[in-house]
Formats: sequence, structure tokens, C-alpha cells
Amino acid sequence: MHELDSMVAIVTGGASGIGAAAAARLAAAGATVAVLDLNPGDAASGLFAVDCDVADDESVVAAVQAVVDRFGRLDIVVNNAGIGAQGTVEDNADDEWRRVFDVNVLGMVRVSRAALPYLRRSQAAAIVNTCSIAATAGIPSRALYSASKGAVLSLTLSMAADHLREGIRVNCVNPGTADTPWVGRLLASAEHPDAERAALNARQPHGRLVTPHEVAAAMTYLASPSAGSTTGTSLAVDGGMQGLRLRPAE
Repeated sequence: MHELDSMVAIVTGGASGIGAAAAARLAAAGATVAVLDLNPGDAASGLFAVDCDVADDESVVAAVQAVVDRFGRLDIVVNNAGIGAQGTVEDNADDEWRRVFDVNVLGMVRVSRAALPYLRRSQAAAIVNTCSIAATAGIPSRALYSASKGAVLSLTLSMAADHLREGIRVNCVNPGTADTPWVGRLLASAEHPDAERAALNARQPHGRLVTPHEVAAAMTYLASPSAGSTTGTSLAVDGGMQGLRLRPAE
């Protein structure tokens, strides 16, 4: 129940959605959790919340240092902060491509880079990156987002190879469409929100959106010493969307 006792974890984007669920789950498993977020005031009470912009290296370095100064160590990093994007390859200007990659990919680079000196001192260090089903399946009108998450998948594998012999495991989770605030805003802006939600539900073989708590459970497993032989892995939490090919329901 408390496998993560005495361990310190950082969760970026931990004040809402999947990040908030991950922070809560890690805390329930015994970890001391620090939330790094643009809106730290939205973090759950009882968690150490730090203002952090993952698109700004100085902000990241200061936030990670604040966590280590407060707790004296760092064992787990959940790189969850990210932003969405819609459209085909024609629909987003270069500046938008740069903005999304700056947050979704370089944000993980900055946080990991700042955390590595402290993770090397841990006896059970782990990094968990939030990837997406968009990295492994072609989803319409998600060219930019999918490209950024494909980069996260490749980054995860490379980091796992680079840092395994330093005792640092690196994995990622690949959620399907999850019931998060971003998806909620997407549905609210649709011409027919109920029909759009039904379509998203039907796209996933188990017939519903993934819950943030389900993704958080996978993250917590990958971060825990129980997953000590698991590194360089992408764990799909997508109701079977990545691998299953079901016949239409009768």
C-alpha cells in the first residue's frame, strides 16, 4: 500500500487532469509529491506546489531546485505537462509547431535534465513520460499533436538506453482519449457535443473514454520499485485502441 514511502516525486502539469490524478495516486502510495504547474494554486491541498513553466529552462531549474531544497532528494519524475493541437499538416503555422514541440517535447527534456543529477543519487529512480495513442495510431486532424507525441515515444526509448546503467528507469504511458479538461473543452466547442462524445467513446474498443485515474495507476506502477525490470516500455492505457481490431458490434 505504501511502496513509495520516503520517496519524493515531481509531477509536471500536476494541478489538473491526468497530472492531478497521478499526484494523488503517488501520494496514496506513500510518496511525497511536488506539483510543478503554471497554476500551482489549483493543486490538491497537502501537496507541495511550485510555479513552473516547462517552456522556460530557468523556471524549470528553479522549480526542481525548490523541490530538492524542501525535501532533500528526488526519486520520481512524471513528465506530464503538455498541450493539445488540432488540424492536418496544412492547418498549423510554423510558430504553432514550435510552441507545441517546445512544451510537449522540450518541456520533458528540460525537466529531465534538471532532475538527473538528483535522480542519480536515488536507489530506485524512475522517469515516466506521458505519451499518447496518437504516437502509435493515425488519428485524423492531429498531425502536430501526433508528431510531438511520436517524438516523446522515441525520446523515452533513447533516455531509457542512456540512463539504465545509472540506475534510472524511463518509461511512458500511452493513454487513449481520456476524460480530461482539454477533451471537455474540445467537446464543448463541437457543433454537436453529444454526438462527438459518442464518436470518441465508440473509437475505443471498450466503448468509453479512459479515466485519468486509470492512467495514473499505470504511471504509479511504472514509477514504483515493483517495476524494477521495466524500462524502455510504452504502456497503452487505451481500452484496446492500439492493438485490438474488433468486429462491429451487432
